[in-house]
Amino acid sequence: MEQALIYAGHSVPGRVREHNEDALLCCPQLNLWAIADGMGGHQCGEVASALALQALQTGCASGLELVEAVQAANREILAVARADEQRGMGTTLVAVRFEGAEFSIAWVGDSRVYRVSAGHIEQLTHDHSWVQMMIDAGQMSPQVARSHPQRNVILQCLGRDEQPLQVGVQHGSLGEQELLLLCSDGLTGELEDVQIQQLCSNAHTLDELVTQLLARANEMGGKDNISCIVLGRDAAAPSVETKPRGLLSRLFTSRKP
Repeated sequence: MEQALIYAGHSVPGRVREHNEDALLCCPQLNLWAIADGMGGHQCGEVASALALQALQTGCASGLELVEAVQAANREILAVARADEQRGMGTTLVAVRFEGAEFSIAWVGDSRVYRVSAGHIEQLTHDHSWVQMMIDAGQMSPQVARSHPQRNVILQCLGRDEQPLQVGVQHGSLGEQELLLLCSDGLTGELEDVQIQQLCSNAHTLDELVTQLLARANEMGGKDNISCIVLGRDAAAPSVETKPRGLLSRLFTSRKP
């Protein structure tokens, strides 16, 4: 029997910004989940992120492949920006669509997807950002990039018409003992990968994990809007224990070989 996907997601403004320009899409009917991080100021950013996810969902529902739906979302934002003279409007986007345990990821900008297990975390996306370009060129270390003044400069986003949109693509399979984490840079700007992995290992439910990720990012500064979605494959109920274990630990032991 094919396992169902379980998920949890939430978004908060953070501790500095008054408005939340991030948007989340959780659509299990289409096996589609996504996060958009809007840019261009309060009104423009909120409009762009909401438009992107609405167009993405519409495109996937009409039969478009994930990358085609992202391109359609970009065209929608450009059309609205031209009509309303909101040319500063833009958004990042990261989306995942499942078929069984197999998944496809499409992204534009620096919102990310991670694969997390009990002892490992792997970033599956590759930021479209200036600091990532410097890292790739060997001119900057990841440690320096985390605090560089230009760390928020992105090279690709939906709504920018000066150049053709380049959509990042990745494919994979989610194991029974793994989680997939989608997040905006409000999370990764505050938490290092090892901190994210530790929280994933220690949480007891997906809802608890999302709450803890957002709370920890707020504790570390909360300088941006913070959003995340966590997905896993539904595991058998664990046996009764005297001492509760973390979610990933239970996934490792709840199924017999």
